[in-house]
Amino acid sequence: MEERRWHEFYEDGVPTAIVYDDVTLPGLLDRTVSRFGDRPALTFQNGTLTYSGFKEEVDRLASALARLGVTRGSRVAIQMPNLPQTIIAIFATLRLGAITVLTNPLYTPREITAQWQDAGVTVAILMDFIYEGRVKGIREHLPVQHYIIASIPEYLRFPLSLLAPLKLKKASPPMVAKVAGSDTVHHFRKLIRATRPNPPLVGIDMDDVAMLQFTGGTTGASKGAMLTHRNLSYNAQQIRIWAQGIKDGEETWLGCLPYFHIYGITVSMLNPILVGARIVVIPNPRDVAAMIKNIVKHRVTFMPAVPAMYNAINQYPGVDQLDLSSIKICHSGSAPLPVDVLRRFEELTGAKITEGYGLTETSPVTHSNPPLGVRKEGSIGIPLSDTDARIVDAEDGVTEMPVGEPGELLLRGPQVMKGYWNRPEATEEVIKNGWFYTGDLATVDEDGYFRIVGRKKDMILCSGYNVYPDEIDRVLMGHPDVLEAATIGIPDEKRGETVKSFVVLHPEKEATADELTSYCRHNLAAYKVPRSIEFRESLPKSTVLKILRRELRAEESTKLEADG
Repeated sequence: MEERRWHEFYEDGVPTAIVYDDVTLPGLLDRTVSRFGDRPALTFQNGTLTYSGFKEEVDRLASALARLGVTRGSRVAIQMPNLPQTIIAIFATLRLGAITVLTNPLYTPREITAQWQDAGVTVAILMDFIYEGRVKGIREHLPVQHYIIASIPEYLRFPLSLLAPLKLKKASPPMVAKVAGSDTVHHFRKLIRATRPNPPLVGIDMDDVAMLQFTGGTTGASKGAMLTHRNLSYNAQQIRIWAQGIKDGEETWLGCLPYFHIYGITVSMLNPILVGARIVVIPNPRDVAAMIKNIVKHRVTFMPAVPAMYNAINQYPGVDQLDLSSIKICHSGSAPLPVDVLRRFEELTGAKITEGYGLTETSPVTHSNPPLGVRKEGSIGIPLSDTDARIVDAEDGVTEMPVGEPGELLLRGPQVMKGYWNRPEATEEVIKNGWFYTGDLATVDEDGYFRIVGRKKDMILCSGYNVYPDEIDRVLMGHPDVLEAATIGIPDEKRGETVKSFVVLHPEKEATADELTSYCRHNLAAYKVPRSIEFRESLPKSTVLKILRRELRAEESTKLEADG
């Protein structure tokens, strides 16, 4: 690495360049098992697997997957909330040199079909209620040859193993379902119990693709970022060296970040496994009571989360009376962290929150405030070891911007993706001369601390989820009464942004906001559904008839200012 202004702010012991262990993700697990085999690995409710027990489950499932035809390069979809089964499925797939396709559990049949067809998924591992409610009816449109069905209670111990199904059946919608087995439909735990832990030995290269992490773009078209074993393993090692306060074999991690999101994968799964930490698995990141209960009960020491989670804990009734002092280090990403939220949480816990930055295409972490060093509130911190960053003119993409002036953030480092799956043109648009063009607008100060100031893309950040306006507009315009639609994000204290759509109806049509919202719910994951719909006679357009979202945003901003 060339000398950069931010290197002087690295903590003692953090090098500018790292000598990495060339260990694949399955190798990472094997190494941790050899060091901490008897230590708790995964805790969910009243059930716990040690690292040795976790590896045995992985090897059994990998053996079963191999018998179902999964080989090096096969794509395996995994569609589950955070559960022990999710982590087992990920590592079993990786052990065979196959590629995981992490699918959001909230996806509708339309979204599932698009993703699995694009990836060429041959095996899908998913929840019973998702299969029955959203996948069973579209099987003829999917390339999937085998389904492995998991159920939430499978890794619970008595008496919860008996009580949980009754509660889950009463949930709205139900969170458990009966699925009939067949030659192509298999049950997760039954399959594991019937299989010996003897997976075939597969040669895996560090530059083999490990995961297809789907992300959107300016057009809303979903793209699979190809993340290699090197990308993910090196990023986990970068984070480990950055967070020097972590002690191998002694930490307890809160696993509340969704594992279908790259932030959850690396910071909330790979990192704790790398250091032999116990992962306390939280299936529902919106269940604040469960999150707090587990922090207190298991004495959680490391908590990676998004700002909305920290804020929810801050606002929880009676939180001042609870002992959250076990938490030592927190990491915040995915959205800007309000300073008042940061300060309130640190007062409650005595912990320190380090805000950082990353993208799906960068595995994800590229920047962070030093955990024990100089922190600049409101900034994303400085680049990690072996990570370089530049701010260039957003128009020409080349001219270096002076200190304090906004421009597009460019990145390079070992964590940058291999490219987009089946989309060489899209890859060439964002990776140029070794630099990844993020599409985010940022500034850098005289010390090398970066701040995100805007987005070139129209992406909306809603409760930590990426929402792409063009996708919502296409769905709305699929309704027979809708002529035009334009979607924007509007500021929201709890969610960061909420989704608002502006709609022009066909002449003499009379669709209501409720009707359009219901239509969206059938075609979009819940977090993408517009929270408000405004009907208009027309939408602002440029001279070439392009809808001008910026004018809609400006109007909304004026309204907010007028409302105080």
